[in-house]
Amino acid sequence: MATPQTSNGFIDWLDQRLAIKMLGRVLLSEYWIPRNINFLWAMGVVLIALFAILVVSGIFLMMYYKPDINYAFDSVNYTIMQEVAYGWLWRHMHGVAASATFLIIYIHMFTAIYYGSYKNGREIIWISGMLLFVLFSAAAFSGYMLPWGQMSYWAAQVITSLFSGIPVIGDDLVIWIRGDFAVADATLTRFFMLHVLLLPLIIIVVLAIHFYSLRVPHVGNELGEEIDFDLEAKKYLSGNKKESKVVPFWPLFLSKDFAVVSIFLAFFFYLVCFHYSFALDPINFEPANAMKTPAHIYPEWYFLWNYEVLRGFFFDVGPIAASDIGLLAFGFANVAFFLLPFLDRSPVVAPAHKRKKFFVWFWVLVADMIILSVYGKLPPTGMNAWVGFFAAITFIGLFAGLPFITKRERGVK
Repeated sequence: MATPQTSNGFIDWLDQRLAIKMLGRVLLSEYWIPRNINFLWAMGVVLIALFAILVVSGIFLMMYYKPDINYAFDSVNYTIMQEVAYGWLWRHMHGVAASATFLIIYIHMFTAIYYGSYKNGREIIWISGMLLFVLFSAAAFSGYMLPWGQMSYWAAQVITSLFSGIPVIGDDLVIWIRGDFAVADATLTRFFMLHVLLLPLIIIVVLAIHFYSLRVPHVGNELGEEIDFDLEAKKYLSGNKKESKVVPFWPLFLSKDFAVVSIFLAFFFYLVCFHYSFALDPINFEPANAMKTPAHIYPEWYFLWNYEVLRGFFFDVGPIAASDIGLLAFGFANVAFFLLPFLDRSPVVAPAHKRKKFFVWFWVLVADMIILSVYGKLPPTGMNAWVGFFAAITFIGLFAGLPFITKRERGVK
């Protein structure tokens, strides 16, 4: 009786292997990527790797962190950095990963803008991606407050005060967010909960939606709509692999992603071990002091362009106060990218270098955001204030004028 059982077991195992192989062929025939797609499209996988680093390093840091205004600063700067074995490494990894995440997000976002990957059925991909940007921004801000240093405290004071500009409910909303009339222990506890639990869970859900929306056909096509994917896939499956313009997502394209991730991780750990200081603000190594305001308050580098739009309007216009104008501009700046698929009125789906007016618009936008970021860290005095003002006006004008720039575009040039 032993032999038939062994034989049947082998047959069952073989059937399972064949079933897996058949399933693999089905999957391969469903996901195809242009052969000549460049490394910029691997940024999504790099972001997944960075998110994993943030989660793992965050768990280790959470073991020793104390969300109490009396102990938070010491738990980070003494317990974790000096007393816990390799605690400095985990903090450096967490801090560098946070900055690197936004660097990759911006590359990923501008790549999608350049290639028009927000149009013709791809809107949900773009909107879910921008929602991820907002969620990562909230996670970064809540995490920036946790060390309870000088810049942590005063950045929280400034950012939470922004909500007071909302009509009717603004003041009450600020108190609700802070959990107190001022930034205090209740605020720290709330932001700790947001940073370690609520926001990561929401990010995971939106990530799933974002990746599922990639099932939209031809979403990764950097050549616009020029490739007949079905025809090229048949060529590949029939054996004409060199003539086919597409490759299967697994294993060929994903192997390219892994190669890019490996190169990036080498650069990442170089920063962690030798140049981690760029991700840690020197002012934040002073304990939070509500009675001592820093000479110049500014956020992390990845929020500077937004911050400069907020403070760029430094004079009143008639009955409208400068602070209210800045708040409106700040709100527009945060909504503008969400509206990009609807502001771009052109039916053309092609890289920016094939759309002359849009090509100019794209690079002016990039240059303007760099200027906003540079001047966002400088004191808003003298010429700095005027440069920030004109850069903020330019940013708003670029998005307001986009429908007029793209409306008459009818073909690729």
